[in-house]
Amino acid sequence: MDFYMEYRKFGGTETQVARLGLGCMGMSDFYVPGDAAEAIRVIHRSLDMGGSFLDTADMYGVGRNEELVGKAIQGRREGVFLATKFGIRRSETGTPMGICGRGEYVRAACEASLKRLGVETIDLYYQHRVDPETPIEETVGAMAELVKAGKVRFLGLSEAAAGTIRRACAVHPIAALQTEYSLWTRDPEDGILAVAREFGIAFVAYSPLGRGFLTGRFRTPEDLDPSDVRRNHPRFQGENFRANLELVAHIEKLAAGKGCTASQLALAWLLAQGEDIFPIPGTKRIQYLEENLGALDVSLKAEELAEIDRVIPATSGPRYPEATMRMLDR
Repeated sequence: MDFYMEYRKFGGTETQVARLGLGCMGMSDFYVPGDAAEAIRVIHRSLDMGGSFLDTADMYGVGRNEELVGKAIQGRREGVFLATKFGIRRSETGTPMGICGRGEYVRAACEASLKRLGVETIDLYYQHRVDPETPIEETVGAMAELVKAGKVRFLGLSEAAAGTIRRACAVHPIAALQTEYSLWTRDPEDGILAVAREFGIAFVAYSPLGRGFLTGRFRTPEDLDPSDVRRNHPRFQGENFRANLELVAHIEKLAAGKGCTASQLALAWLLAQGEDIFPIPGTKRIQYLEENLGALDVSLKAEELAEIDRVIPATSGPRYPEATMRMLDR
């Protein structure tokens, strides 16, 4: 596959980062478990194609995903922009234990991630979810100490509200905001994207393919494995699922007219929203990795973007179950 990766300056830094990153979560957790050896081959293929931006978190697989990524980048660290997160606590068996942003926890979590990843420095360290019980100034202050100590290069927030971002930036520059953004989750357009741009923050779009729904691979809820956590997501259930198939049908029709896949159209649309947006689609298969990266060759004209806005209906259902929605900073 002939391919040329695009790179852009990341947030307020001078570092050039691949426009399309690789979300590694699904390799270890939440969806149907993948094969570790195949996952490492996917990461290596991404790196070979210039996809240097790898995204993980300490809670994915309760540390196993960081270990997997760490194993994959052994001997290739120089060519990787490595991002991980802290803040969502889980027991060794995976049971949720709440959110923590206390300073001592930040420091301990970072040390544990460095060990699992097998690196001396994390390129981008996010607070995975904002702790409502801990002032953001305390959390970011502890993260800033990690930068000073050389253990972290840049700081990020995930699913943070506008006021939280402003307060965080008063403590230390924030390089990235990671929030769900796609053709079926356009919430950031209501203001959070503008705040990120006000502070020169890179916008990292997670679940850019709607947790796989926008690929068109799911036609009924039964297409998901019984163990797949997406079965608990409202948009994958009952009438919401059926209504959202209409959204996918529009994407597939538009993609056919462009000679690309639905996945590529959805990613190309995100890339067209601004050069400060870095989608991180996840996959466990080289076939889908290469398909996703092919989105960089899909160019959408202004009239095509307007057509997408005109014909694609609103998504049916909230993006998370109620308990998870309560964890979001609002």
